[in-house]
This record gives sequence, C-alpha cells and structure tokens, in this order.
Amino acid sequence: MSNIHRDRVTSGRSKGSGPEGDAGKGDELEQRLAEHAAPDAAAWARLRRELAERASAEGLVDVAFERHDSPLGPLLLGATSEGLVRVGLPAEDEEAVLEELAERVSPRVLRAPRETVTLARRELDEYFDGHRQRFDVPLDWRLTRGFRREVLRATARIPYGRTASYREVATRAGSPSAVRAAGSALATNPLPILVPCHRVLPSSGALGSYRGGAAAKERLLQIEGAR
Repeated sequence: MSNIHRDRVTSGRSKGSGPEGDAGKGDELEQRLAEHAAPDAAAWARLRRELAERASAEGLVDVAFERHDSPLGPLLLGATSEGLVRVGLPAEDEEAVLEELAERVSPRVLRAPRETVTLARRELDEYFDGHRQRFDVPLDWRLTRGFRREVLRATARIPYGRTASYREVATRAGSPSAVRAAGSALATNPLPILVPCHRVLPSSGALGSYRGGAAAKERLLQIEGAR
C-alpha cells in the first residue's frame, strides 16, 4: 500500500466533485487497494530471509538468533561471531532475552542465519533423540565472568548421566564455602542444556531449582537416565 500514490489535489471545482464524485473516488481507491494486495506469508518469509542474509554478509549483525522447537518447548538460540552466547528456555520471556542480548552484547540483534546456530540446532536435536552426550558447538562466555564463570565451566565438565551437588561444583570452581554463590551462578546460567546446570542437585538429592522450571529439569535428567 505504500506504493499507492494519491491524486494531486487541484484548486477549484472539478468534474466529479461533490457527493457523487466523492463516492466514485472511494470506489476507485478501493479498487487500487485491491490491486496492491499484501504479499503472502511465504513471500514475506523469503524477503525477510534475504534481507537477514544480506545484513549478515555485510557484517551488520552482531547477534544472530533463531527459534528452535524442542521437547521442552521453543528455545531461542543466540550466537555471536565467537560462538553460542545465549539459550533462552521456554519458561523465559523471549523479549526479555532479546533485550538482555541488546544491552549486554550489542543492539545489533537480528533473526538471521549463522553457522553456529545451525550447528547448535543439529546437536540439540541429536541430544533430545538420545544420540549425543557431549556438545561440540563453540560457546561465547561473555555473559558470565569471575567466579560465576568458573562455576559454569566446572558444571560443563559434569559427565552425561551423572549429577553433582552445589558444594561439589563450588569446590571444583575453587571455593568450597561459596555454595550460595554457586547456586546463584547456576540459576542465571546463560547457556542451559549445553552447560548442563540441570545436573547439579542439592545434597539432599531433591530436584532443586532450575531456570527453565522444575518440570524441564526433571525431563532433562530423565533423558540422560540420571533420574
């Protein structure tokens, strides 16, 4: 509709002015609007994909993201040029995840293809199908630092099908007494599933908390045969 040009208005009374003329112009406008119908969904998707690919090729996208269906629900996968930087779980608000990326990484966030995201999608599918126990996709750790990063790196070394306590993870991160801080780091893990914070349980053996909710944590542990 943006390509429709209105007739120029001239001064003075012209042919077709008045109520009947106005009605005729209304009919003409409706006809012209019908001739410029909006593209179908497939055309819009194709245009969006082409624009996103062009933006990526020209280096205009710092964080590319895609949505990915999983047994837990839709995941949001965001990647920089260095690796996967964020996994948004179904329980998280998507807009809040994208705002976090814009504020903490770069405002140049766009739904666009990126090799790292494609690799992550494939490996996640293999994981949920029971055919993958370790992820090889490169990770960008910039959303965590200091002791929190050490906690997550220790968590990343917990083997598939095994679990560890919060105290064990804190100890492996270099501070056995920082159990509460370790729990905070795990609760805000920006890369859940790939950095398997679902494998960390309270010493009591209870399920404990999880960024994606208790049901998601239970499901992941069941997939791995650890629960």
